[in-house]
Amino acid sequence: MATQVSNSGPARSALGSEDYSLYSSLSEEELIQMAIEQSLGETNPGQTTGPRHQKLPANVNEGAAAASWNRPTTKKEPPQPPANNSTAQSPGAGSGKAVRKRYDGSYYCTNQTIEWSPIEETIMKKDEEALNEMMKAGKHLYEPNKDGWLPLHEAAYYGALGCAKLLLQAYPCTIDQRTLLEETATYMATVRGNLDVLRFLLHSGAEPDIANKSRETPLYKACEQRNADAVRLLVEYRADVNHRCNRGWTALHEAVARNDLEIIEILEKNGAKIEAKNCYGITPLFVAAQSGQLEALRYLIKCGAEIDTQANDNATALFEASKNGHEEIVECLLAQGADANKQNKDGLLPIHVAAKKRDNDEIVSMLIPVTSRVRVKRSGISPLHIAAERNNDDVLEELVNAGYDVNFTLSHDRARLYEDKRSTALYFAVMNNNIHATQLLLEAGANPNIDLINPLLISIRHGCCKTMKLLLDHGANINAYIATHPTSFPATIMFSMRFLSILKFIMDLGCDGETCFKCDYGNGPHPPIEMTSREQTGPKQPKIVQFCEMVSTPDLSRWAGPIIDVLLDYVGNVTLCSRLQEHLDSFEDWECIKAKSEPPRPLTHLCRLRVRELVGINRIRLLNTLPLPQRLLRYLTYDNSDGC
Repeated sequence: MATQVSNSGPARSALGSEDYSLYSSLSEEELIQMAIEQSLGETNPGQTTGPRHQKLPANVNEGAAAASWNRPTTKKEPPQPPANNSTAQSPGAGSGKAVRKRYDGSYYCTNQTIEWSPIEETIMKKDEEALNEMMKAGKHLYEPNKDGWLPLHEAAYYGALGCAKLLLQAYPCTIDQRTLLEETATYMATVRGNLDVLRFLLHSGAEPDIANKSRETPLYKACEQRNADAVRLLVEYRADVNHRCNRGWTALHEAVARNDLEIIEILEKNGAKIEAKNCYGITPLFVAAQSGQLEALRYLIKCGAEIDTQANDNATALFEASKNGHEEIVECLLAQGADANKQNKDGLLPIHVAAKKRDNDEIVSMLIPVTSRVRVKRSGISPLHIAAERNNDDVLEELVNAGYDVNFTLSHDRARLYEDKRSTALYFAVMNNNIHATQLLLEAGANPNIDLINPLLISIRHGCCKTMKLLLDHGANINAYIATHPTSFPATIMFSMRFLSILKFIMDLGCDGETCFKCDYGNGPHPPIEMTSREQTGPKQPKIVQFCEMVSTPDLSRWAGPIIDVLLDYVGNVTLCSRLQEHLDSFEDWECIKAKSEPPRPLTHLCRLRVRELVGINRIRLLNTLPLPQRLLRYLTYDNSDGC
């Protein structure tokens, strides 16, 4: 009768973990060489490691464990890895580090010489005669070692069939005894692929469904290792095909993850549940879609698996296939009528997650005709936003060509996830400084003046004149303000004051500089800057910040003179407030700037401003296209190359 297995246990055993190992792609020889090199590089001898040499639990008496098997251990070099794939290892002499083979067939190296007991050496050599002599001499071969291993476990591990027969004949009650990791001889024979030993144990009455601490049964491990013969043998002895490990996975989940049709067919014909769900609500079909296993997916569909199965987070198989870029899986699911309009718990559709992945335009093109635009609107986010945010230009172009609304705005709940309360796909493109995506959206009709913070301000912060010109050419407001941070002058000037060349660029294009010289305090005393800052951060409505206050901040005050100098070129007769005059008085080099501001301004300068005003802000950037003399054009565009 099988002993009850605990539902909770430690992390997954090292047995059969080669599929999850970082080094699973290395050959056997490469693994050995790497282990030796790592060991030679160590300076301090360490505790012997590996599945066979784990630290004893606190409740195990070390003295009693060491005395088990009544063996005086002898110092010998461990067996060297065999040249072939044989499971047997023969002890041999040699110098250097100890090399030991793990359960999964990989090797590890230790700094300590391993002490092999006579029983271990005998079983590794498959010396039945010597083992028989030990039993006749009264050796206790039914007592476990410090890891809970019996000689029967050793025989199953090394594939010593004759030794296993002798041991089981002498001690039949040990057939289902488990190690400290709750692994039976049947489990070890399965993991090591020793079919002759496995067949013998099952024929002798071994329980096939005893699981280890991770609740993984021999059948589960056979599927994990793609050993169809072992699966067939275990099923023949009525192994439970629907047993779940501690993650809720069944043997069918594992076989599907490895796309092994032979094993899948064996399990399905022996009662495996096609719709079995793991602890995350994932079915085998979901696993096939998630991992891109097309053959397994088609077989499960043929067996009647639910196409639109949803996991605990409401994600569908189509959703996962789209997210992971499995084109053939998406095509197959859509051909079988999969619903492209089922949302996950975040309200996203398959087309949303498909837009996240780079070079996923083929999947997006398949999803476009079957995705409801109404459902997209209800989600509060367009795939355009996601493609723009991820710089997936091909996907973005596919969506634009399909007619997705380039002015679709994020819902309030989604916009508030961003500190700047962005709302359009254009904002994402400009924020990423993606000129191609910005141009694509603008040419498709994107409005550059929808967002709370105008994308033009972001392009100014990036210092990208090409993006700025694209936005302005498509109607961006050059005198944009920010409602949440009110100023008495355009925010475009506020953002460009740190970069005089950009400040001059936007002023050339018609930005309003007059407002910078309008001050509520005039020649009177101004309140301290610190008080103004506190008023802005208070609970009341933010105070409107004036230009003289902004330019007086510690970061900008040293550039106050040059900033004022640039602005004076684009305004007429203005009066500087007392604070601006204080700034210009603070440096001798700025005396000329102060003199420049005093009225009256030159007539040629005032005429230029008047002509530019008549031309209009929307046509200033097109001055060079007007039918005017070149000298006049240079004059109007502040080009003084000819001395005007």
